[in-house]
Amino acid sequence: MIARSRQVALALTALLAAGAACQADRHEPPGRPAPAADGPRGFTLVASGDILPHSSIIDRARYDAGGTGHDFRPMFAGVKPVVSRADVALCHMETVYGEHGDYTGYPTFKSPPEVAAGLAATGYDGCSTASNHSLDDGAAGIRRTLDALDRAGVRHAGSARTEGEARTVTILRAGSARVAHLAYTYDTNGFPLPPGQPWAVNLIDEGRILADARAARRAGADVVAVSLHWGTEWQDAPDERQVTLARTLTAARTGDRPDIDLILGTHAHVPQAYEKVNGTWVIYGMGDQVAGEMYNYSGVRDPRGNESTLGRFTFAPPAKPGGRWRVTKAEFVPQVFDIDAGRVVNLNESLARGADVGAVRDRIREVVLSRGAAGDGLVMGR
Repeated sequence: MIARSRQVALALTALLAAGAACQADRHEPPGRPAPAADGPRGFTLVASGDILPHSSIIDRARYDAGGTGHDFRPMFAGVKPVVSRADVALCHMETVYGEHGDYTGYPTFKSPPEVAAGLAATGYDGCSTASNHSLDDGAAGIRRTLDALDRAGVRHAGSARTEGEARTVTILRAGSARVAHLAYTYDTNGFPLPPGQPWAVNLIDEGRILADARAARRAGADVVAVSLHWGTEWQDAPDERQVTLARTLTAARTGDRPDIDLILGTHAHVPQAYEKVNGTWVIYGMGDQVAGEMYNYSGVRDPRGNESTLGRFTFAPPAKPGGRWRVTKAEFVPQVFDIDAGRVVNLNESLARGADVGAVRDRIREVVLSRGAAGDGLVMGR
């Protein structure tokens, strides 16, 4: 990864100092359209990958809190400038929360609920919560997780405490636009859905996803973003199921508009390609934004498990009412989780440069662009 060198830790110190100076800065990033004087303005949407607090991550957050409670804010400080400037920012909360100090890492996770406060402080507006770990602690785990996110003011999609909540579309405001966030997972690691609660976690089903997307439109959504926890772990390339489902979902239309405007993939532990499919941007996999030391299926320490991307999409309003909000700029920001420092590092920050960092950044770029996204205008952002 970064060869466990001190170089990234030193770069991180400078990054955190720069980040602290602009924590309250919500200026528009490059590429965000200026507000129109007589109509709706465009907006930016940012999305990032899996948050997977292993025991080492929990220990780090406790250390950052001074030994009492857990503080996840420093962990995300390096990407706060990017996240907080977006009109709407989405994370993927892969694990459920425990309580009263009953926190565990792999293989069945129960994370400290203070994660939610850390996400809110970073600028995240909502998170997908449908994953293969959604039922690690049954219905109680879902309830604690969503309760904590609610207290922190972070919206959520993909799991539910009640049937009514499961049927309610999560819609976030992004300037004048309304963004629906839907989320689904391929499986729950064999844990059955709670008795009498078949709606507790959204499972991937093509028909269900499209029905929900159309319901979101009827509920007033201008843009429909779908988070999918899918794919083959440790595989850089999307698998056949990902590619096939992406084609099907992006081809579905109602009238003049596609049913889905953006697909955000998680689960594979490694960054995967971005691709424009049927005119819609698909991120097959963003990788793990936060995770402990990762080992692949061969039992070998794999630095790719601490690499990820953050996607940023600038949307412009339709030329006429009822038309599609168009992506006018698509960007990816390469990231790494430095397990020594316990920090997310934006690899494209000017202060985070050097041979080790450059090699990681170049590898991520190669994977992200491996399906021709550069030809459709995807660029590496900061």
